[in-house]
Amino acid sequence: MANDQVKRDNSVQSVDRAISILQTLAGQGTASVTEISEELGLHKATVFRLLATMEARGMVEQNGERGKYQIGYGVTRLAAGPTKKDDLALLRRHTCYELAEAVGETVNVAIHDGCKVIIVDQVIGSASVTTVNWVGQRTPMHATSAGLVFMASMSPEQLQVVLDEGLERYTPHTIVDPVVLKHELDVVRDRGYAYTVDEHEIGLSALAAPIYSSEGSVVASVVVSGPTFRLNEATLPDAAQLVLAAGADISRNNGYRP
Repeated sequence: MANDQVKRDNSVQSVDRAISILQTLAGQGTASVTEISEELGLHKATVFRLLATMEARGMVEQNGERGKYQIGYGVTRLAAGPTKKDDLALLRRHTCYELAEAVGETVNVAIHDGCKVIIVDQVIGSASVTTVNWVGQRTPMHATSAGLVFMASMSPEQLQVVLDEGLERYTPHTIVDPVVLKHELDVVRDRGYAYTVDEHEIGLSALAAPIYSSEGSVVASVVVSGPTFRLNEATLPDAAQLVLAAGADISRNNGYRP
């Protein structure tokens, strides 16, 4: 009986400590094991064990700065409840950091609003020389890799609405023929990702993979973009696999189960 009481007391203590860690991260934004240990007066091994458990459940996650932890998307999902729309800018942001580090290029998370694509998050890769902040910018569907991902997931009726808006030409490489565009969307569906070269801007290439909701609908896209001389047919196969893996990881964290 005494042993059962000790186990219950230890369990309650672990829950109390885990909540204290979450409160610390909520207050500081990010913190390392050492910083949390000093803040709460706990042994580093205890903090690490609790963080590892919470990370496995999506309650915390490591951000791009090595050794730093932050509130995970799992907490956001709990707070949002079953009816509130997902905050896609918080979806497994460390996955985007890891992708940007792996490919060395800019990584964006995009959603769509009507016939436009909107960037809601951005991580700059180590090889990128750009200082452009794409967050909040609206770009055309038919001329961007993210837009092609969204269009490929649409019903014929939804797709027709986009086509009826007209296909503006941005560069000589922009697809403006609806028949050709529909064929390209078939290719996107078959291979699971979209790839554009110089279609929105000369010298800019991008590839994108879908992010699914728990119900299986495409709610966002993870995008890698960079100069065409680096993101090209030679580097595409490896980059595409990394983008697909990132999209799948974010989708799983969003509750999607194929």
